[in-house]
Amino acid sequence: MTAMNSKGGQPVAAQKKITKADIENKFRELTGDVEDRAEAAKGTAVTVGAVIAVAFVLGVFLFGRSRGRKKTTMIEVRRF
Repeated sequence: MTAMNSKGGQPVAAQKKITKADIENKFRELTGDVEDRAEAAKGTAVTVGAVIAVAFVLGVFLFGRSRGRKKTTMIEVRRF
């Protein structure tokens, strides 16, 4: 009687041994996928960050402009 693996597949004696190269290949496969997703997310994050920065600078400019108008004294000179 041969022992079966936990998944009910091949007998334990017929399984291929896992080598260091197998582990390294699988690790590269997984990290490559993660790196691709990270690059895509990085591009989106830079774009969103730039838009937020421009909106912030524009908001500060407009707020300061309106505040400056409120504090400015207008003098009207009339000649008779």
